[in-house]
Amino acid sequence: MTSEDIVEHIYDKILTNKRAILSTYTKSKSNIGYFFIDDLLPIDIAKACFDVFPKKDEMRCLHTIREYKYVSAQMNSHHPLLERVLYAFQDDRIVNLIGEICNIETLYADKSLYAGGLSLMADQNFLNPHLDNSHDAERERWRVLNLLYYVTPQWELKNGGHLELWPNGPKKQPIVVESKFNRLVVMATHDTSWHSVNKVNSESAARCCISNYYFSPEPLKVTDKFHVTKYSGRPEETFKSLILGADAKLRMLVRKVFKKGIRKNPHIYKKDEDS
Repeated sequence: MTSEDIVEHIYDKILTNKRAILSTYTKSKSNIGYFFIDDLLPIDIAKACFDVFPKKDEMRCLHTIREYKYVSAQMNSHHPLLERVLYAFQDDRIVNLIGEICNIETLYADKSLYAGGLSLMADQNFLNPHLDNSHDAERERWRVLNLLYYVTPQWELKNGGHLELWPNGPKKQPIVVESKFNRLVVMATHDTSWHSVNKVNSESAARCCISNYYFSPEPLKVTDKFHVTKYSGRPEETFKSLILGADAKLRMLVRKVFKKGIRKNPHIYKKDEDS
């Protein structure tokens, strides 16, 4: 499929399912608005994305108390199909259609892939409950939507590695949204949109995801304020929550002094670099 073919297929799939996903998003909007669409792309294209997905040693490993996963935003280092699919979600037609569904007047895709791109989670990988950084790299626009497209075939509930939404905060119970093959999940990001990925329990395969963020001149909620990415422990991780809470406060203090941080986040697409 050409890039245009991919865009048209995604657009048509969303448009066909617009009534159902609008209902899902509207019902969940008061907490964490979200919806998902299954069978997004033709099976052979979705399978091909998985077949050419980079291996762990071709990606950057993030391994801290907060998370354990592999990421990459340097798309020209990987198979061109992945870049075509990723940037299809940034086509104006798709951005505007999703904005209409989520009732967001002005949306911008992020060509630099700030914190977006590719992610791989293998056995024992995890992502603790967290709130995404509220802004883009320049602290000019609000991060408002997170798009996650999963491409690992036959990924089952028992494998873990599933998206968790915590509408009542990370001390309560989450809503589990399975990371099913060929599924697109769209979720709102704001000052109470706690989410996580539960631990992967599969030695035979990894959960592979193509992700995008959308930004807007205005926040989703009038209560939103600037914040760095803030992590918490899971409900049973009381001590870890204390450590992560202190960590978030320290990083917020740093950002009060250095508005854009001490160093730039390296997770962006540097198109002028050799790959």
